[in-house]
Amino acid sequence: MSIPSAAKSTPIGGRQQLADYLAAGEKPREAWRIGTEHEKFGFLTDSLRPPTFEGDRGIRVLLETLASRYGWQIAREGDIPVALTRGMANITLEPAGQLELSGAPLETVHDTCREVNSHLDEVRSVADTLGIGFLGMGFQPKWPRDEMPWMPKGRYKIMHEYMPKVGSLGLDMMTRTCTVQVNLDFGSQADMIKKFRVSLALQPIATALFADSPFTEGRPNGYQSYRSHIWTDTDNDRTGMLDFVFEDGFGYERYVDYILDVPMYFSLQNGKYLDLAGQDFKQFMAGNLAALPGTRATMKDWADHLTTAFPEVRLKQYLEMRGADGGPWNRLCALPAFWVGLLYDDEALDAAWDLVKDFSLTERHALRDGVPKHALKLPFRNGTVRDLAEQALKIAAHGLQRRARLNPNGADERIFLEPLLEIVQANQTPADRKLELFHGPWNGSVDPVFREFAY
Repeated sequence: MSIPSAAKSTPIGGRQQLADYLAAGEKPREAWRIGTEHEKFGFLTDSLRPPTFEGDRGIRVLLETLASRYGWQIAREGDIPVALTRGMANITLEPAGQLELSGAPLETVHDTCREVNSHLDEVRSVADTLGIGFLGMGFQPKWPRDEMPWMPKGRYKIMHEYMPKVGSLGLDMMTRTCTVQVNLDFGSQADMIKKFRVSLALQPIATALFADSPFTEGRPNGYQSYRSHIWTDTDNDRTGMLDFVFEDGFGYERYVDYILDVPMYFSLQNGKYLDLAGQDFKQFMAGNLAALPGTRATMKDWADHLTTAFPEVRLKQYLEMRGADGGPWNRLCALPAFWVGLLYDDEALDAAWDLVKDFSLTERHALRDGVPKHALKLPFRNGTVRDLAEQALKIAAHGLQRRARLNPNGADERIFLEPLLEIVQANQTPADRKLELFHGPWNGSVDPVFREFAY
């Protein structure tokens, strides 16, 4: 549910209003949808360098051509095109020009996979004529941070200046990472709580299955998912495993308290981003910010502020699964299949909760901290993360089977789990595979990745 226009500019009346906003996301089961988002690195096919915003092979030309050719509406900051919209879908820019599709809320994984394929076809048809390719991985494998371009978006300028004050890897997160995530609905506060707990406990399993960021500046970096590691030193005020989600009494109000403690980045005032980095949203609600004397935060400010926290699972008016590295098209369809299978079938959700409910806080953190380096091979209890992944995939497959959403050929959504089942069976992550190629046929170069793994 979006904010009604009238309420966007209404000052926030109190904490309960903020909790009610989250609760307004509740939907009956038949209205539950699947929203898939994925980011990808652009590169110039001759030099492998990331495209800049301006120039005849730049991101601006790409956006404007996509808009004119395929009926997207251009969203601008001033006269600068910064995003495209068409129906319920958006194409947006990450800070270094990583292109993101924020997909429409769709009924089945078949639908979301068709959307991904059609988007990649559209992008390729324009990018090919510009000599631009796109790569799905978790971390930019070749170029150093200072050679990454910056997109001319107001909020990114503010974050660019603030990030180095709160962590050493925040600018890498902004410019050199890509993810795929899925956004899923809940039916009630109790349903939200159970889904939040299950998905937070299992997020490291998704990180392990999708681990695909083993290179930094052309060399192995010692990690399976360096993208996941980066979040551990980005900004601890707004990242992490949210231990309070597992505590008695957790619900919308407790999440509101967490977000109110997250320092601000900005407020959008008269179409311009005002730098409020590090300021207190509670003071903004009271009208006590020196930069905006007497101005009180509105529900639009609250909706914006919710997007500036980056935990492993994020609550807005739906739940966002944020643990996976970006990857090739078949894994862009595998992620929603994994989480839909676990969370959208009651029996599967119960089984998934049984799998994780006795994880201690220490164990949850050990998984989160160990998976970026060791992925499936991380020891856990009497086995490894691979064993957990195997169990989670079995539960997800049964959940998808019971959902029984069929494509025209009569296949259900389990077909999209195939890439993950192969990863678990081989005990070889996407990162392992690329490292094998790097040390073998690629002769110690990451350049072939741009050719062999481009969309």
